Amino acid sequence: MQTLNLDLGDRSYPIHIGQGLLQQTELVTPHIRGKSAVVVSNTTVAPLYLEATQRLLSGLKHSAVILPDGEEYKNLDVLNQIYTHLLEHKADRKTTLIALGGGVVGDMTGYAAASYQRGINFIQIPTTLLAMVDSSVGGKTGVNHPLGKNMIGAFHQPQCVLIDTDSLNTLADRELSAGIAEVVKYGLIRDPAFLQWLDANMDKLLARDPEALTYAIFRSCEHKAEVVAADERESGQRALLNLGHTFGHAIEAAMGYGNWLHGEAVATGMVMAAELSQQMGWLSTDDVAYTRHILQRAKLPVDPPAQMTGDDFTRYMSVDKKVLDGTLRLVLMKSLGESIVTAEFDPDALKRVLNRTL
Repeated sequence: MQTLNLDLGDRSYPIHIGQGLLQQTELVTPHIRGKSAVVVSNTTVAPLYLEATQRLLSGLKHSAVILPDGEEYKNLDVLNQIYTHLLEHKADRKTTLIALGGGVVGDMTGYAAASYQRGINFIQIPTTLLAMVDSSVGGKTGVNHPLGKNMIGAFHQPQCVLIDTDSLNTLADRELSAGIAEVVKYGLIRDPAFLQWLDANMDKLLARDPEALTYAIFRSCEHKAEVVAADERESGQRALLNLGHTFGHAIEAAMGYGNWLHGEAVATGMVMAAELSQQMGWLSTDDVAYTRHILQRAKLPVDPPAQMTGDDFTRYMSVDKKVLDGTLRLVLMKSLGESIVTAEFDPDALKRVLNRTL
């Protein structure tokens, strides 16, 4: 097992990474301050890992709420199922929520924890690669709205993150690739050496080599922890973690949540960000080709949906969380491994990218 610590003063917490961690009660119980816990999972993950998770809670009063599986269920109506369960089971301010699942479960559980009785504790147990390397770390929680992804939410840090890499053995190939998109992101925004390592080890990652996966997860969490510790509420450099996300969120919303996986949309969005960076004179043609290459090696899409127009992108991007005072900001790349958040981009160049007239 490897352990990272996300340093946020009195709200710091450990991130445990390793095999067989769902059997290690001592990693969880110190982070439950009361006598009750509620596990939130979904219809796919619960049959696989709920029993093991409940064994971690031996001696505590505990129950489970099982949500439908899919990004399309990340909404206020389904979120209300968690609140109803908590009220029916008389959960109080010392009850701990435990998120067992992917990013949707983690984000919704975190938001329920942030808002139930104005804030209770929660623990993240991510079971997808994407959740392990991104959404489970950093305290971003929330739900989607038909007009925009993650537009309703709160910052609320977990008490700990427990990453059992054995759970990746049951992850669908498409979901594994979607998670690799977020891993590649860290290389593109701040670690060119890691990007080269990913290129050299992509076949091992796709084959679920335990050593390769553990290193990729650890390095990604290390980057995420460093950025969040420096900028918890995204007033500055944390926004860099959104490379490709403004384009990607538009794809998810326009195509209907769940039709494109988050990582698939982000992969395409990162290519679009690279293309705009090239239009700005920052990346070379070879840099854009390399970005496409490494994502294609991960079996990810690199071109936006043919049916989406430039107007479609513009409409959904206008409600992105990085819009400030009506001005759109984008994460672009100065070079592979160096990124910036800027509103100083050529609008005509953006139109060329969105309308595929490069």
